[in-house]
Amino acid sequence: MEPKTPNAECPYCQQAMTVSRMTCHACQIAVEATFPTARLANLPVEHQRFIEIFVLASGSLKEIAEQTGVSYPTVRSRLDKVIAALREEIGRTQKTKGSILDAVSAGKLSAETAAQLIKAI
Repeated sequence: MEPKTPNAECPYCQQAMTVSRMTCHACQIAVEATFPTARLANLPVEHQRFIEIFVLASGSLKEIAEQTGVSYPTVRSRLDKVIAALREEIGRTQKTKGSILDAVSAGKLSAETAAQLIKAI
């Protein structure tokens, strides 16, 4: 059974969610903190699956089309959507960092807290 991938967006306010708890399945010890996540993990599951197929096909769109039974233009369109989503994610990360730095400049946030928040991004 494939592990469930959490949605990176809050179902209530649609803001980004963070990973804050990790548990060992062997001994059940848990660690709570703000853990960084990879940008790819913040993409929708269908984009993550496409990236897996893309990497395993060594980036060959022709091979992906053959494996999945869809046309080359369809595969290209899906790749373009993944690229756009990844660019959006990168832009969101940069905007968040900028907001944190603005809060420090305005005296609303300490430098130590800002450093922790930026590390978590």
